[in-house]
Amino acid sequence: MDRRRIFDEVFTLEVAAASFVFLAVMSALVFSVARRRAGAGVTPSGRAERLGLEWCYVAALAAVAVFLVLYTALANHREQHTVTRPTVRVDVTGFQWCWRFRNTQRQAGPVAVTATCHGGRMPTLVVPTGQKVQFRITSRDVIHSLWVPALRYKMDAFPDHVNTFTLTIDREGRWIGRCAEFCGQRHQSMDFWLKAVSPKKYATWLHHHAIAGSGAAV
Repeated sequence: MDRRRIFDEVFTLEVAAASFVFLAVMSALVFSVARRRAGAGVTPSGRAERLGLEWCYVAALAAVAVFLVLYTALANHREQHTVTRPTVRVDVTGFQWCWRFRNTQRQAGPVAVTATCHGGRMPTLVVPTGQKVQFRITSRDVIHSLWVPALRYKMDAFPDHVNTFTLTIDREGRWIGRCAEFCGQRHQSMDFWLKAVSPKKYATWLHHHAIAGSGAAV
């Protein structure tokens, strides 16, 4: 899964950079304290500042910050880049307090799935593996956020606005999804399932629910 791989790469690099800066600063601090204690009784230097050392410190931090910003921006571009046209589209609508998923595929009618997200009644978002799926996310009332922790991806859902991203899942499985934006009284129960199945199973699922009408949790 490209998005998960890219997220892991960026996260690992940023943790390594933050750890390096933290260790460098702590090492300098410990060295300064140890040197000062070892030189007890020595008259302190009369210099008020060391501009050369301070400018080197500022330049090093600025270089690290610029590198991280550019690397993250390029990774975000790779994450959002889509060469081929998605074959599946899912319209996601968040509402207090659950989700509505509307699957549309070429040469197939739309299938809507929703539930109450209360008392264990969770909707299931079904997508095919190995195909680019375009998600169009919006909200019916307040701000929500579609979050699938296992896939390392999250996208906000705003009222009167549509956010779009494309995702390809390369293996079958089922993962829990949550709302990551506090949205009211039952925010904590606003969970759903993301289920990835083979294209053949997905076509069967579409056909079954298109005949049966709008679906519930799968």
